[in-house]
Amino acid sequence: MIFTYNKEYVGDVLMIIAADNQGAKLTAERKGNVARVYREDNGQTVAWNIFQVSNRMNIEGCGQVYLTDEQVAVLNQELTEAGFAAELINDHEPKFVVGEILEMVAHPDSDHLNICQVQVAADKTVQIVAGAPNAKVGLKTIVALPGAMMPKGNLIFPGELRGEKSFGMMCSPRELQLPNAPQKRGIIELGSSEIVGEAFDPAKHWQA
Repeated sequence: MIFTYNKEYVGDVLMIIAADNQGAKLTAERKGNVARVYREDNGQTVAWNIFQVSNRMNIEGCGQVYLTDEQVAVLNQELTEAGFAAELINDHEPKFVVGEILEMVAHPDSDHLNICQVQVAADKTVQIVAGAPNAKVGLKTIVALPGAMMPKGNLIFPGELRGEKSFGMMCSPRELQLPNAPQKRGIIELGSSEIVGEAFDPAKHWQA
């Protein structure tokens, strides 16, 4: 669940991204100040738009924003009052975390991609297909997990690269728009003492 808000350029509308549309054709239905965006082929809800949201709550920030449980409860009340039988669930899990490459093998259908097994929590390892030239077993880096929004606005969802499943992205300083980021390919290289699963903190994890 990704919340985005940009009153100056988009208007007083909170956009809630609930799922990857996977390129499917979309349609929408609006009731009052709530619009549901869904796939035409299977009816899956992929997004909600809450118009005039500042009448219900004060939202700080621009771009991706993070709401309290109390604010999400207000949004659920808005959906109910509009006649939608749905419930938004607030996700408190960090989407940018320290990860460690545990295994890496060459992609069978690529001369530059690798299939990596990346530990992203004490009890969780995910597969990520990556083409970073500096990727290697044992390297700790910053991982964008499904549900993350990158600084340029692109979203991270589970997907496939040349037939191999991928559940996130290992990030370069440039992709995270970090200050004085090198303008070249290559994921962030963290020290071996960094803790896997820890939420990304630019002040701690980045030194130009």
